[in-house]
Amino acid sequence: MTVSTTRARHRAARRPSTPLTEFAAAASDQMGTVGRRTAVVAASSGLVVSMLGSPASAAPGGDAGALPAVDTAALTASARAVLNTAPVVTAPVEAAWTFDAPVVTAETPPPPPPVKVKAAVASRSTTRAATTTAAAAPAVANAPAPSSVSGNAVLEIAARYVGTPYLSGGTTPAGFDCSGFTSYVFAQLGISLPRTSAGQKAAGTIVSRADAQPGDLIWSPGHISIYAGGNEQIDSPRPGKTIQFRAIWQSSPVFIRIG
Repeated sequence: MTVSTTRARHRAARRPSTPLTEFAAAASDQMGTVGRRTAVVAASSGLVVSMLGSPASAAPGGDAGALPAVDTAALTASARAVLNTAPVVTAPVEAAWTFDAPVVTAETPPPPPPVKVKAAVASRSTTRAATTTAAAAPAVANAPAPSSVSGNAVLEIAARYVGTPYLSGGTTPAGFDCSGFTSYVFAQLGISLPRTSAGQKAAGTIVSRADAQPGDLIWSPGHISIYAGGNEQIDSPRPGKTIQFRAIWQSSPVFIRIG
């Protein structure tokens, strides 16, 4: 018969647990975690970092609550490899910061364009005086004068005012109406005619068209002109027109001889 002898197992005496020992154990675990993280960060940056405190057994007269030192020899193999391969960054003493400044050149702006000065506007009185002076001068013919003008005193004077504008009631080179024009022309020869076309018809002798001569008057109701020979006359027609030689348009013209 086999006899089995089993030794009795006894639990090791537990360290008495008090609130103070639990606090110390928790602090120790927490600082161990912090120490490992600090060592890994230090290894990756090429620096060796030690905890701010050291254990009471390592520092004589140290504080019992001081933090333990971090031993880099206890780092894991991967952390040690990172530490060994971390580049060392150095800067020479004579290093200096420099920067490239762009070259700035000043250009002279082009001269401003010349300012156009508007001519001063003449006053109304000056303009009116200039118009009167220009009208008083002999007008330039805008159409060839008939051959009958040459040697005919009446037509030669009348031809000077070709181009003068029609002006109702006008009796001067500034502007003529029909009877104002004929009376002005004959006045240059010393012959005074009535002011109206009807009065001028009565002032002369009626002749037939076959007997009419250049320089006679041509009358029609409300209008009077100077006969220029052939089928032409010279007159101041109507508003908007000027003195001109033109064909006889009257259907029943009456020829009047003055003198």
